[in-house]
Formats: sequence, C-alpha cells, structure tokens
Amino acid sequence: MQRLEFSVDSDHKTQRLDVFLSESQDELSRSRLKKLIEQGHVSVNDSPAPAKYKLKAGDKIILNVPAPSTAQIGAEPISLNIIYEDEVMLAVNKPAGMVVHPAPGHGSGTLVNALLSHCTDLSGIGGVERPGIVHRLDKDTSGVVLVAKNEIAHRALARQFKSREIKKTYLALVRGVVKTASGTIGSSIGRHKTNRKKMAADTERGRQAQTRYEVVETFGHFSYLRLFPKTGRTHQIRVHLASIHHPVLGDALYGGKVTGPYQKMPRQALHAHRIETPHPVSTKPLILEAPLPPDMADYLMKYRQNLTSTP
Repeated sequence: MQRLEFSVDSDHKTQRLDVFLSESQDELSRSRLKKLIEQGHVSVNDSPAPAKYKLKAGDKIILNVPAPSTAQIGAEPISLNIIYEDEVMLAVNKPAGMVVHPAPGHGSGTLVNALLSHCTDLSGIGGVERPGIVHRLDKDTSGVVLVAKNEIAHRALARQFKSREIKKTYLALVRGVVKTASGTIGSSIGRHKTNRKKMAADTERGRQAQTRYEVVETFGHFSYLRLFPKTGRTHQIRVHLASIHHPVLGDALYGGKVTGPYQKMPRQALHAHRIETPHPVSTKPLILEAPLPPDMADYLMKYRQNLTSTP
C-alpha cells in the first residue's frame, strides 16, 4: 500500500477532487483515480469524498494506492510485430482489429495477452499486475504502441505523455477534399450527450484538445493527411476530423462510411505512424515508426493509378 498526502492551497480551491489529484502526481491516470475514490481509498479531512467534491483551502487529502493485484489475464502465443525492444520497454506495431487490453467482450486475443506470452514480467497499470500498457489505440486504429517492462519505465513514459514530451504522428485517409493545405483543430472534446459510445467536439464540459494536420494528397472523394495531435483525448483525431466535415474513411461511428461507387474501407483508415520520445531511462532520443499498413497503402495505390490512367 502506497500512501500519498496533499494539502490544498488557495490556488486550488473549488477544483474537483479527481482533477486536483490527477494534476498533483504523475503515476495514476484520472480514470484510475476515480476508481480509487469510488473504492474508498481517498479521504478529505479524514472522511470519504466523491470525485466531484469541490476542494476548499486547507483541505487535507490522503490517497492510499493498493498494491497491484495478480492479473487474471492469460498469456497467449500471438505473433507480435516488434519495432523496438530493450530491457525496460518495447514498441509494437499493432494491427487493426486487435484490442489493446482485455475488456467486456474482449477477454482474449488482445495485445496484453500477446505481451504476457512474449515478456517474462511487465509493470503494473490500473491496479492490475503485469500488463505494461502506457497508452492505447482504438481497436481499428493500427500503429505504434509503447509498452513498459518495469515500474520505472512506466512512470517515466506516463510523465512524458502527460507533459506532452512525446511527439506523435498519425496518417489518415479522410472523406472529401481538404482544401486548406494545413491547419489546427482546437475544439474541446467530451462525452456525447446521448450516445455514450461517442465523443463530441465543442461540448460544454469538454477537455481542451488540439490536432494539427497537413494534406499529403487529395483525390476525388478522399484526402490523405498527416496529423500531429498535441493532446491525447479519447477518439481525438476521429472527432476533430469529423468536426471539420472530413471524417476518417471507414469510421462508421463518426460519419466516415464510404458511399457511392467508391471502394469501401473495411475499418477506420487511421494509423499511428511515428512516435518520437526520450528513452524512459537513458533519455536518448528514440524515433519509432510503423509503415503505412497494406489496406491503407492499397487504397491509395488504387486511386493513384486511377489518376494516372485517366486520359
């Protein structure tokens, strides 16, 4: 059990308890903190308090973090496309269709199941021992995922994500012709009011988010973009692109379904292409890349050929 204590000064009065704790330490995510609060591991002035509790100057907060419990996740001999590996971390090129970690409806066949077979020991995250996941990609998004092999690497990478030291580059095929060669989308992102599976832009309670984009190529019904998300909100790139009326091709949730005579995309055409980060221990600069996957590359090739064959 790890015990952390905090005192609230006047600069943080009226701030939500979960927000304050998220900003006051680097090891635990806000979602993890909410679970700990719900489970009674957080007290304010020696009494339990809800996540939405508004702090007062002088409040004393105690956070008890339980030791990781033994994972009930099975190791599975699933092949991994490993981009980089050393004694403290690895980077994997996750294929589209693979879920990152077990969840209801996805108890096996996940990246974590594969990692448990590949690695002899992984760090704890979310209160469960040995998964090692530092960040996530959606099931149908392909590309680079970083994995920590021990607690030191996990904490360092988590801090780097939170402080935005890690630079991410995505590639996407989007619906329509994007006429501006480059731009920045800065809409806040929060949970959709009626569809709980979706996120939405410009919500009243949304969190600040920013995505910069560059147009690589344009075609008749779609554009090829390079994207640089500054923040890492849930579904951020997908929501931001939909908000400017250029949803990711194949993304049925946000309006990217391909219609008409054009070739369909079987999944959302979004790929985490590149991560630039300091090594979590040595701080040596790392550049980790996953090439454009065959389904997206074939789609581009088809319409490039159509352009060159048109008289």
